[in-house]
Amino acid sequence: MNMAERLDSIIIGGGPAGMSAALVLGRARRNVLVIDEERPRNRVTHATHGFLTRDGISPGEFRRVAREQIAAYPSVRFIRDQAVEIAGSDGDFRLTTLSGESYRSKKLLFASGKKDLPMNIPGLEDVYGRSAFVCPFCDGWELRDKPLALIVNGPHALHFAKLVSGWSRHIAICTNGPDEQVDEQREQLAARGIPLYASPIRQIESSDGIVTNVLLEDGTSVPCSGIFFASKLAPGSDLPVALGCINNDQGVLAVDARGKTNIPGVFGAGDAATPMNQAIVAASMGSVAAAGIVSELAEEDWTNRI
Repeated sequence: MNMAERLDSIIIGGGPAGMSAALVLGRARRNVLVIDEERPRNRVTHATHGFLTRDGISPGEFRRVAREQIAAYPSVRFIRDQAVEIAGSDGDFRLTTLSGESYRSKKLLFASGKKDLPMNIPGLEDVYGRSAFVCPFCDGWELRDKPLALIVNGPHALHFAKLVSGWSRHIAICTNGPDEQVDEQREQLAARGIPLYASPIRQIESSDGIVTNVLLEDGTSVPCSGIFFASKLAPGSDLPVALGCINNDQGVLAVDARGKTNIPGVFGAGDAATPMNQAIVAASMGSVAAAGIVSELAEEDWTNRI
């Protein structure tokens, strides 16, 4: 691309948030470039759930249909690449990709999501996306009424147990090391017949991606047909922080109701800016952020017409 050309917006990330934003911007006749590595975090799963009209669609098919629909708007382009450096400011950002290409843009939208950190539990990767999940809203229905192991520790454990109990009453908590519960939390779990195992996990045993047991270091075997676990995540891109964007106390980009960060001209949407990690939430945030970008561009265009 000619560096003399200045795009209206660059979107970093081509998941539900990025593509939803691209659709809104394309329909607003804005010149947009979507930079996508095409390695979505949900590629390990077989289906996307909780998305009205798309419930059960595979992540790959979701992206294919989205790209097909966005293709109706010729001002939107996609490239498979990685943004590695950004300079400039509102109205003239300059971005360089891993392949060495350079682009200019008036606005930026980070829809770069999150990435999983190493799980460090033997056998967990073998079942991740098949019978081990992180979000009961996304996958609880498929594991309803099955015996489940919750791999979670700390104050979040009790909340997680309450939440998952809506899908199955047959649950056990594995803290993968000394439990960090207070006596009142242990009493609540015990009163409801929910066992709490504090021994470290030796191995997740499974067959063809379906978990059968959680084997602990003390020799205890916790039988189960599914797992929910508290994953450890990192931002999908370090560039927002490098630009000066602030993260909130939940470790995601702090954005306002229109998706604006504290840096003028920089927006955030989807998992990069929310801990909810649901496709439908990400898509809605992308749409809202795109509307915010269109509004800013329209105001600037109006001013420059004089």
